[in-house]
Amino acid sequence: MNFDFSEDQKFLAGEARKFLSAQCTTAHVREVLNDKAKSHHEGVWKQVVEMGWLGTAIPEEYGGLGLGMLEMCVIAEEMGRALAPVPFASTAYFFAEALKIAGSEAQKSDILPKVVSGEVVGCYASSEGPGNPDPAKLSTSFDGSKVSGTKIPVTDGDIATHAIVLAKEGAGASLVLVDLNGPGVTRTPVETLEPTRSHAEIKFDGAPGQRIGEAGAGGDLHDALLNRAAVLLAFEQLGGADRCLEMATDFAKERYAFGRPIGGNQAIKHKLAEMYVKNQVARSNCYYGAWALSTDAAELPEAAAASRLAASEAYWFASKENIQTHGGMGFTWEVDCHLFYRRAKLLAVQAGSPKVWKEKLVSALERKNAA
Repeated sequence: MNFDFSEDQKFLAGEARKFLSAQCTTAHVREVLNDKAKSHHEGVWKQVVEMGWLGTAIPEEYGGLGLGMLEMCVIAEEMGRALAPVPFASTAYFFAEALKIAGSEAQKSDILPKVVSGEVVGCYASSEGPGNPDPAKLSTSFDGSKVSGTKIPVTDGDIATHAIVLAKEGAGASLVLVDLNGPGVTRTPVETLEPTRSHAEIKFDGAPGQRIGEAGAGGDLHDALLNRAAVLLAFEQLGGADRCLEMATDFAKERYAFGRPIGGNQAIKHKLAEMYVKNQVARSNCYYGAWALSTDAAELPEAAAASRLAASEAYWFASKENIQTHGGMGFTWEVDCHLFYRRAKLLAVQAGSPKVWKEKLVSALERKNAA
């Protein structure tokens, strides 16, 4: 069985890489990093919208390209490789996917075309502080028409025009669509290790909201959404990890010490080899996740957790060893290594830490073995 991408999907990846290599360089990333007034790169974001990537997995009847989740995985990998400082993941992986799996026909017809056009920038507000969000212990509430409570940190919450909020409703939890430019919403930027992907604290004080999906179904919808987003985030991590390996390899070939390239030293060879192995393990798991996501397979919870864990480990290791390979200069502000290390640390905890996904993987395997 061939789990590789098709020729058309590989062509899409190549074109995305060409575009991002020219229009989203580390210089663009540093523009956001060095300017505290910027939460994202507006120029890059405008071009991403114009490329139609936000509509990659959105059906044609809602203004999208109607391609599918495999194509979204391909683009996610290239976005991760480029460290794109834009709210693509929040809008495409979380917000749009939540609407696709739980929104009513009216909600999808109204909002999804605006996502494709860039008029709507979305985010997913589930966290209420340290720890994994537990639908059974939420303080944010929804009374059927209004939302009250505080969510922190919310990725791209300061940029977004709309949010999907996980809130308590009655004895259960629900997903709620909220216009962040409407009444009852206060947003405050939150500083993190990785300023090129912004975060915010969002306070809701009787903010008008529309339920997404059935009342009380928020817990199950939250888990389903995270499984889908986890695979896409894993591809972002895979793209970043592969770029770190390339950077380290290129430097090891070009940097001379004692009259020869440092890549000739056994210690450096071992670093690069271990980076390669971890990246290949991550790629195998990501492809498994992509298959499960694209076919809506019963194995998706297991595949999502496996891809997330492998990609988190690979990206963290590759970004760390990339710095080490560059030696003393690898730690400096001027060298790009730290840009990838920052993103690796952030993505490792977005949508749940490795500990959370290890527990998810164990639970998925236990259910599978008990069946």
